[in-house]
Amino acid sequence: MCKRTAFMTLLAFCLAGSSFGQKILTWEDAKRLLKASNPTLRAGEIGIQESRADEITAFLRPNPELGLSLDYVTPFSTLPALASAGLASQGSGVAYQPLAAAEQVMELDYLHERRHKRELRLEDARKSTAIAISQQADTERTLIFALRTAFVQVLQQKAVLAVTRENLSYYDHVLQISRDRFQTGDIALVDLDRLELQRALFESDFQTALVNLRTAKIQLLAMLNDRTPVEKFDVSGPFEATGVSIGLDAFRQMAFDNRPDLRAALQSVDKAGTDYKLAVANGSTDPIFGVDFGRDPPVPVYMGVSVSIPLRIFDRNQGEKARTRLDIARQEKLAEAMRAQVYSDVDSAYAALENNWGLLRTYKAQYLEQAVRVRETIGYAYQHGGASLVDFLLAEQDDRGIQLAYLNLVGAYLNAEAQLNMAVGREVIQ
Repeated sequence: MCKRTAFMTLLAFCLAGSSFGQKILTWEDAKRLLKASNPTLRAGEIGIQESRADEITAFLRPNPELGLSLDYVTPFSTLPALASAGLASQGSGVAYQPLAAAEQVMELDYLHERRHKRELRLEDARKSTAIAISQQADTERTLIFALRTAFVQVLQQKAVLAVTRENLSYYDHVLQISRDRFQTGDIALVDLDRLELQRALFESDFQTALVNLRTAKIQLLAMLNDRTPVEKFDVSGPFEATGVSIGLDAFRQMAFDNRPDLRAALQSVDKAGTDYKLAVANGSTDPIFGVDFGRDPPVPVYMGVSVSIPLRIFDRNQGEKARTRLDIARQEKLAEAMRAQVYSDVDSAYAALENNWGLLRTYKAQYLEQAVRVRETIGYAYQHGGASLVDFLLAEQDDRGIQLAYLNLVGAYLNAEAQLNMAVGREVIQ
């Protein structure tokens, strides 16, 4: 008993050691890796940060302007001129004082923005950020759909490889029985040769499945930006169809609630309204208020205030007003087109899902079982001389074709699920 326990422990250790270093991803693992490492998503996140930085710029106040001036400088002044100003020294000769009568002025000006220009710029920038966030979510939606398609492809090719390996093993068993029958003279050499040639189809299926699985893994690794060797990479997850109990109307409503591209289109309409308000506000005049301090000998200090108001004789912003007003209508039409696209996406994906599910139910309930039963019955009859070689080969081909067709249907169904999730905007069907 102890020896048996020790043997089982050693066997388990060896099996564990054979998978050491193997990277196996579930669907949730693949999604997390995509969000963490996909360069397109990383670039989109940087774009959102840039948009948030634009919000800071949009709300900046105008800087005041400081002006310093020195006027009435007399670089070629003469003594009489200085004397007339009462600045000549008694009993002195010629005195050179070019700044004696200079006027010194310091002026501070500030532009006052009217009609809530700063607030509208900030609102517009924030709405641009909201659109960028929705567009990033839409990019993630499309990438997750592509990832799920690639993930399903790997699962499908694994299933195909398992079936082709099983078919090849089964056919090798049949060939061994046929060789034994040939040795006893039960079948002719030409029949054995035809059976040997038929093996090429099963071997071709097996080799093709190996190549397809490797190719599918390479494509999935490329999407994940992962450099793991193909030999050490694998995925795990169910490869089966279970059916959907949610109705079409429910999927439509979920799409209208969750589609980020539709949300971005509606946000663009809202932003177009803000753009128009900002264009109107930018057309208004902004006064410049100023205060100045100076010294004008013999006046020691003086101050003054000023207001500068641009005269809007010509409205230089009328073109922008017209453009932004038209852009509101354009964005509304685009949003309407996006609503129609949402309807089309959901209805098409749902129809494909229902069609594949109808075929799969027939295969599950009838074709798979019939193909196996016919193969086993004809195979048994052929081995005992009750069926012809042609019937046996046809039965083998039918069973092989039905199994591969079923796996392709499961893959198409899972891809239709992914397409419906993409049309809805979130993973409704896991």
